[in-house]
Parts: sequence; structure tokens; C-alpha cells
Amino acid sequence: IFTFYSSGIACLGLLPLLFIFPSTSQLPSSKFPFCARIFLLALLGILAQLVGFKAVEYSSPTLASAMSNLVPAFTFTLAVIFRMERLAIKSCSTQAKILGTLVSISGALVVVLYKGPVIISISSTTPSISLHEPLGSSSPNWVMGGLLFAIQEFLFSTWYIILAQVMKVYPAEVIVIFFCNLIGTIICLPICLVAEPDIKAWRLGTDVSLVAVLYSGVVSSCLCLGIRTWAVRLKGPVYMAMFKPLSIAIAAFVSFLFLGDPLHLGSIIGAIIISIGFYAVLWGKAEEEETSQEIIGFNSLASAAPDSKMPLLIGDKFEEVKQTA
Repeated sequence: IFTFYSSGIACLGLLPLLFIFPSTSQLPSSKFPFCARIFLLALLGILAQLVGFKAVEYSSPTLASAMSNLVPAFTFTLAVIFRMERLAIKSCSTQAKILGTLVSISGALVVVLYKGPVIISISSTTPSISLHEPLGSSSPNWVMGGLLFAIQEFLFSTWYIILAQVMKVYPAEVIVIFFCNLIGTIICLPICLVAEPDIKAWRLGTDVSLVAVLYSGVVSSCLCLGIRTWAVRLKGPVYMAMFKPLSIAIAAFVSFLFLGDPLHLGSIIGAIIISIGFYAVLWGKAEEEETSQEIIGFNSLASAAPDSKMPLLIGDKFEEVKQTA
């Protein structure tokens, strides 16, 4: 029901934008594959949300932020499989991206598995939600929550890959997001009617539940989704996914500030490791784009002056390249 209301509110929020910012992009000639991808985007988004909600019941919201660091690894792997990312093992940029992805995953595992001593703690009268379960105790719910979160992040990574394909053939963010939310609302309706036939459960009060639904619909399903779609269109799915690890630092700070969770050494060490991996991938992406621009510029000079000598920057040295017709 929460997902149904969230998607419906997002549709209402995006509807006037369709007329304020009309799209000039032409629909692709092959309508069925395009519509199938839109439907798949909506289905994956709904499934990811439902799996995430169930995972939170088994564990905690902070664990959700920690496990979200798997998104860059999943997205990078899928991008290589679908040939959206180049994989040249001997290239420094590729090595930096692979190493940075592995380091980010390691940092996420440190946050989840290593608790460490308390660095900062505040007294709280309300029970706090801890990120760490005692390693010596067997908690099937905690393990199940972690597995469900891993499934959710894989669904999100697949969603990024399909979104990149959609943006390549139809770069109209508002229309794509609107129809994703519309189809998601239609998918949720029969599921909600079967799962919760009691009409009283559909009523929204004036308490925090209404605020949560409005926030999810306006901010998450509308604003944040629009920014992500725009970023995927400009920079690709891997670049967008690499910003996901930053949520762990935000979640730890918010949990410490509002929920009274103590700040442990493991969270700090894990955040540092995640940051190192994050910037390694960003450096690799920047090097890859710089190399691509140099190749494009060289090819342009070669086609413009085929009989002249042109300087080509390789590393830190210029080499003279003789072009012959």
C-alpha cells in the first residue's frame, strides 16, 4: 500500500511537468522493445522496494545503507557483461575501477561485520537500532535481512543498466519516470487488493505515515529518481552507482544523532575504506574519459590534415606521428 501511494503521488507530481517541459525526442522506431524496457523498469523498481521493506523488518535501516555499497560492484559487473564499460586489464583506468570497486565492497563488509570500540556515544531514553549483531549469536532474521538487501541491490543495479539503455534511445527523463511510476501504480493495485482487502488499512492518517508517503512520492520517486535518471543519461550507470557508498556515512551520522546509536570504530574505518575505493573508481572514470577525448581529438586532426605531422600526447611525452594518405 505504501508503494502504491508513493508511485501514485509521484505520477501526480510529474503530470504537470509533462506539459511544462514537453519532450522533443522522437520515440524509437521499435516500439515493443522500448515499451518492454519501460515495463521492466517499473517492475524491477516495485520488486526492489518490496524486498527492501521486508529486509528492514528483519534487520535495520542502517544495514540497508551498508549493503547498498554492493550496488557499484553489481552495476560495474553488469555494465561489463552488457558491454557498457570497457574492460582492458592492462589499462590503469580499468585497474583503478576494479580495485576501487573491490575496496568499496571491503569497506561495506567492515562496517557490517566489525563493530569495534565505541568512539562517541550519547545517552538516549529510546531504544536504538544497532547496525551490528553479535557475531557469536545466531540470528536468522539478521542474516535473512542481509540476503534480502543483497537481492534488492542487485535489482537496483539491473534497473540502472536498463535505464541506461532506455536513455540511449529516448533521452526524455520526465516522460520515462512518469510512465515508470504509472505502470508501477497499476502493478501495485491488484497486489494490494489481494494482500490487504481491509479498506481500513488503506486510510492515511495525519501522523508520520502521511509524511512518509508524501516524502517517498515527492522526494524519492519524483525528485531523486529524476536526478538519477539525468545522471545516468549524462555519465552512465557505473558513475551514478559509485555515489551510493556515501549513504553509509549519512546513515551512521543520522542514526547517531536521532536514534541514539553509538558511533563505533568499525563504522569509521569502513567509511574511510569506502571513500578510498570511491575516489579510485572516480579517478579511473576520469582517466578513461580523458583518454577517449584525446583519441577523438587525434582522429579529428588526422582527418583534417592527413599529410602533416601532428603531436600526439602519450603519457608525458609528445611523439610525432606521420600520417600518409
